[in-house]
Amino acid sequence: MASTGHAARTFSPASHDRLTPHDLGRFEGEALFDRLGRAVCQARCLPRKELFEAWETARRVRRRFRGGRVVDLGGGHGLLAHVLLLLDDSSPSALVVDRRPPPSAATLHETLVATWPRLRDRVTFLPEDMEHVGLFPADVVVAAHACGHLTDVVLARAVAAGAAVAVLPCCHDAQASDDGGLGGWMDSALAIDATRANRLRQAGYRIWTQHIPGTITPKNRLLLGRPLQAADEA
Repeated sequence: MASTGHAARTFSPASHDRLTPHDLGRFEGEALFDRLGRAVCQARCLPRKELFEAWETARRVRRRFRGGRVVDLGGGHGLLAHVLLLLDDSSPSALVVDRRPPPSAATLHETLVATWPRLRDRVTFLPEDMEHVGLFPADVVVAAHACGHLTDVVLARAVAAGAAVAVLPCCHDAQASDDGGLGGWMDSALAIDATRANRLRQAGYRIWTQHIPGTITPKNRLLLGRPLQAADEA
């Protein structure tokens, strides 16, 4: 992780500017993050923020959840799913679900496969609504910045399947999401996320509440959950 810190000091990890070969010098080491950064630079299609966001989220997810099919709901370019496979090769595959995947997702995927051939044929992109995707108890369901009520949809789908889940919420909408009546005590977005965490506990999940660095995004609350029996066995 030292290389992540070096890159963060050199230029802002929160920027929406695309990484290009001009940035290769910022990822000179041989650590996985540096190799990932160089691959993303070669792809020329990913905002800098998404690289740091996916990396920091994936590291925390893998500390809790190993193995399982990765299902990235609202996955966009699918970088989070790829990084989760790189961090834990015991996951057999990843499914990236996005109703409107960016056209450059295929470019990023091919660049990552060229760097890590073991990813070939293990990542599938599905242009579908997340409500229509079949989930299973062994899955690891993730969603980074699924906007507004879509985070609630992700949590509900994971709970219905009894799967492990990790969400990084954003674009909180007090009209669409339940704040548990806590809005009078705390910021509305925090109230919504606290209610989400409590709802997972009530569904029989063990939960973990964490943050990714605020220098990447102010919407940095990470909620992870796994059914209690599975969590105890793990």
